[in-house]
Amino acid sequence: MQAMDQALAQIAERVRAAAADHTPLRIRGGGTKDFHGRALHGEVLDTRTLRGITSYEPSELVVTARAGTPLAELEAALADKGQCLPFEPPHFAPGATVGGMVAAGLSGPARASVGAVRDYVLGVGLINGRAESLTFGGQVMKNVAGYDVSRLMAGAWGTLGLLTEVSLKVLPVAPAEATLRFECNQADALRKLHAWGGQPLPLNASCWVQNADAGLGTLYVRLCGAVAAVEAACKAMGGTRLDNATTAPDWVACRNHTLPWFAARAQQPGLALWRLSLPATAPVLTLPAAAQPLVEWHGALRWVQAPANAGDALRAAAQAMGGSATLFVAASAHPLSASGQFDPKSAALAQIHARLKQAFDPAGIFNPGRMAADW
Repeated sequence: MQAMDQALAQIAERVRAAAADHTPLRIRGGGTKDFHGRALHGEVLDTRTLRGITSYEPSELVVTARAGTPLAELEAALADKGQCLPFEPPHFAPGATVGGMVAAGLSGPARASVGAVRDYVLGVGLINGRAESLTFGGQVMKNVAGYDVSRLMAGAWGTLGLLTEVSLKVLPVAPAEATLRFECNQADALRKLHAWGGQPLPLNASCWVQNADAGLGTLYVRLCGAVAAVEAACKAMGGTRLDNATTAPDWVACRNHTLPWFAARAQQPGLALWRLSLPATAPVLTLPAAAQPLVEWHGALRWVQAPANAGDALRAAAQAMGGSATLFVAASAHPLSASGQFDPKSAALAQIHARLKQAFDPAGIFNPGRMAADW
């Protein structure tokens, strides 16, 4: 405990000094998500000295861990008790941390069924731009009330403060799981997912991908829940039931973007990876890229490989459906453009963001330029 207090004190002192002379700081854990967002600036402030699970009550479904704790370490501790982070946070590479998971706010294949990272954040400890140690929320759901600052940190990319500790709600691993495979094109896959979505089925995750031979695509649907519910759904939905031991690594590859569909982009340095967030009922989109998208979240998330200059067309197509398009990974042949990777905010939303930034980080030292050019 004394060593941890010393680490916190050293970090706070460094933040205090940086604020005094307006030195930008780049908050970094494992660095596994450095590829996303605008250009990285500032002196690296490593959070990995803040490591360890400080509290875990399996019977209460709550765990608290320091921000620099390896995500793999936390997931292993939960798995040992038959529990999990149901939103399946992506790692993307070895070394991902708990703080980076919350700061990025990214969720895996089950997000459409179980919720996002922010839905499981109960409380956080952080150091703000004034070098003050603050605590928000708590370790039980009843403490999460009013203006929930702790969940505000999910997806803030470290621009509002340096996370020091995170309390999370966890869930038991489902008693039963099954993955079904269907050969169909994208339109048929979306029709199936929309129909199933209106039925009492234990849908957990889905992934449609175009076959390598450019024939019919393949839809994979994962079911999780009570044994009776999963067995009944398998009979009602049809398709081909796959072996869980075989499909488990594929779902991990899906969340970490190591499936062949994602890996193929390495051979095409001119293509960027775009993330389209849409209403689940959105139809097949007319896309400027020739390649078929990879479809997740029961139709609500579509990954597209296209050149950076296709951004305007992709954003227009997504906005026409009430959604948005974000440049997730820049093309390796082209550096990040000045326009950045996050979607432009409305004037009202930009004003809210600016006020939050001013309140938490008045000197503007935390991850400057990561989300917007002016902060």
